Amino acid sequence: MSVFEGLVDFHCHLDLYPDHRLAVQEAEAAGVFTLAVTTIPRAWPRNHEFAQTTRHVRAALGLHPQLVEEHASELELWNVYLSETRYIGEVGLDAGPRFYKSFDLQKKVFKHILQRCAEAGNKVISVHSVRTAKTVLDHIEAYLPPNQGKIVLHWFTGTKADARRAIEMGCYFSVNAEMFNSERHISMVSALPLERLLTETDGPFTQTGGRPSKPSDVLVVVEAIGRLHDLSSVKVIASIKSNLRRLLESK
Repeated sequence: MSVFEGLVDFHCHLDLYPDHRLAVQEAEAAGVFTLAVTTIPRAWPRNHEFAQTTRHVRAALGLHPQLVEEHASELELWNVYLSETRYIGEVGLDAGPRFYKSFDLQKKVFKHILQRCAEAGNKVISVHSVRTAKTVLDHIEAYLPPNQGKIVLHWFTGTKADARRAIEMGCYFSVNAEMFNSERHISMVSALPLERLLTETDGPFTQTGGRPSKPSDVLVVVEAIGRLHDLSSVKVIASIKSNLRRLLESK
């Protein structure tokens, strides 16, 4: 058994590594439950194909808010593939300076995605919310009834008030090592209930030891959560696994 067996990387862009197939194989060999999120619908078939041959890797169907301006025309393709997966991501909103000009279009796309997920039912959705926590939560509240899907807020950096609201709405949170490099974000993470936490790398957009993070690097996040809650890594891993099981339980 791999020393990494039982770890969870709930948000990783395996198709953006230099060798996509190898990245999938390494995650599988390590025994890390890995959610391979995608950024555009055209990326879905290959991700789906690779994930189908594994025990630990799952592919998610996405349309990244930062790419909405160029790829909104692929929303129909997203609709076509929706029935092929339970997992949706990366989707959401981004009001950063580079992407704010597409914000109205982002909101239309995110609304559509949430509504279609609600119609389909039982989807698990990994959501991006840069500078948009309140608007993201408003959309979820308006367009995804609590019994029609489950939300995991990826790399959530909203306020503690936003976090409290998300908790009340039943959201989960996937946290990564970068979030422990800022006192403000550590404070926010410390306010999240342990029973709503999942771990993630967001690789290859984060680094571990000077190289792009890979799924097994979530052990660093496990250790950080352990320090925050004065728990052993074994207990944190058990908690994360329990959270994942609860998240994935059919409604």
